[in-house]
Amino acid sequence: MDNIVFLFNKSNRSKLLLMVMGAMILFLTILYSNFLAENLKEKEEKHVFLFKQALTEFIRQDVVSDYSADITFLQTIIESFPLPVIFEDESGMLEGQNFNPKDLESKAFLEQKKREFLASGEKPIEGTGYAQYIYWFNSPLLNYIKLFPYVQGLLVGLYIALGYVMFSSSRRSEQNRVWAGMAKETAHQLGTPISAIVGWIEVLKDTYSDNPSDLDIFEEMKKDVDRLELVAERFSKIGSEPILTEMDIFAELEEVKEYFIRRSPSRVKFDFFAPENRITASINKHLFAWVIENLIRNALDALDGAGTISCHIYEQKNQVFIELSDTGHGIPQSQFKTIFKPGYSTKKRGWGLGLSLVKRIVEEYHKGKIYVKSSKPYEETTFCIILPK
Repeated sequence: MDNIVFLFNKSNRSKLLLMVMGAMILFLTILYSNFLAENLKEKEEKHVFLFKQALTEFIRQDVVSDYSADITFLQTIIESFPLPVIFEDESGMLEGQNFNPKDLESKAFLEQKKREFLASGEKPIEGTGYAQYIYWFNSPLLNYIKLFPYVQGLLVGLYIALGYVMFSSSRRSEQNRVWAGMAKETAHQLGTPISAIVGWIEVLKDTYSDNPSDLDIFEEMKKDVDRLELVAERFSKIGSEPILTEMDIFAELEEVKEYFIRRSPSRVKFDFFAPENRITASINKHLFAWVIENLIRNALDALDGAGTISCHIYEQKNQVFIELSDTGHGIPQSQFKTIFKPGYSTKKRGWGLGLSLVKRIVEEYHKGKIYVKSSKPYEETTFCIILPK
């Protein structure tokens, strides 16, 4: 069991490492993007300052008709200015530059951009003439850089999610191979001693055939050996696609109950309530019995030698509900899901695989569901199994 716990702690550390690496990538990306954005913004502010100076000088020379050789250079600077700008003259008329040509035809668009500029807390550049006020805007490139961390965050999130799914799938596949291999090897190892015990029982029956009272003991021993053979057959089916057959569910529950009645303390009472009508579902007889046996065995452990194990079965919306209850010490609500995980056990011995295998048999092989419905210590703890019709 310690090895199993170690493996799961190791897998949790791997997941944590994956998340930390993703967070570091995102953090460094944000830092670098902010660095680029700040540098680009500084350069754009310098462009705006040069644009203001060139525009002011151009307007001054145009007003005084002081045409010099520099006016062509100033005009080139103004026309080649790369940032979107809006000019406002003394009468409030707006004129735009470096926007989409269709947008420039709309007065409402220029007024909306002006409001956005003022709402951002920026102050317009004061000029002269038709450029009394100059409203300037970031280039599309700067906006793209500012959005880049969010895009990168989305990509990193997808990377982490993909890595998690692939890691979980790989781990689950590895677990399945390990469990299937271990189960088949267990079945193989059980085969030889079981055959030998069957032979010895036959020898003992022949030896003590003159004493009828001993024959009953041998018959019970034979039943237990048959049970061992059944266990070996169940283990051999792990990892293989089971054959499901339509069966009477209550009859199968009764068969398992009868086996445990003779092997349980006398102060343990079994109350299995038969449904009014026959209820059937597609199950694998041996694997389904294994599920019920595990649940009853856990219930017996919880009862500590005295109490009641009860079972109700009913149909609802094309589903069969099996509720198995006991009056044992109960399960804390915080552990309702934990108890089905491999390695979980409240016992000093065992690997904690019983309920994990139960969940796998119900959900993977029978396409059903199993969960802890409710638990009140020393009153009633109920497991619910749902099977499709």
